[in-house]
Amino acid sequence: MSKVIRAAKAVKNVDKNPIIRAIVRSGQATPGPPLGPTLGQRGIAISQFCKDFNEKTKEMKEGIPLPVKIHVKPDRTFDLKIGQPTVSYFLKQAAGIEKGAKKTGHETAGMVSVRAVYEIAVVKSQDDCFKLRNTPLQNVVKGIIGSAHSLGIQVVYDLSADEYRDFLVQREEKLKADAAAEAEAAAAGLVKKK
Repeated sequence: MSKVIRAAKAVKNVDKNPIIRAIVRSGQATPGPPLGPTLGQRGIAISQFCKDFNEKTKEMKEGIPLPVKIHVKPDRTFDLKIGQPTVSYFLKQAAGIEKGAKKTGHETAGMVSVRAVYEIAVVKSQDDCFKLRNTPLQNVVKGIIGSAHSLGIQVVYDLSADEYRDFLVQREEKLKADAAAEAEAAAAGLVKKK
């Protein structure tokens, strides 16, 4: 094989987009899917990435979803840039819920105060995507309110602890009733199929 052919093959193997974007949970990077195959295709040592990522996030609470940018260099090394947790994570933590609403717009999964939204906006405004665009804080707040609505989280002006506790108890009872109804429907559907 001539040097020209080898050089041409090497150029073909270089990806046009050297940046990989993913969301990885802090302290939980593993060589398995979906991250492992993606890094393996680019020729990156997966175990080295997992060690680096877990080392950089060991000070954080384990399991926080973090946006990650991996800049792959031609010599198969990489630069790792870890962002702040996602807006949905902050909103779910502020609302005290595990998941958003199943039917967005038809049910309310939780509530957050305007003050909590403002505090999240202050933290997220430090992200590069907002800094580079010189985004005003008001626009960041509007984006977070939109994310809250898409998760089924209602933004209220004032929120007392007692009201919210009652809301969460009612929601838990409704979720249990819905799960029981779905189980009955599934059981009835299995009986009809036989």
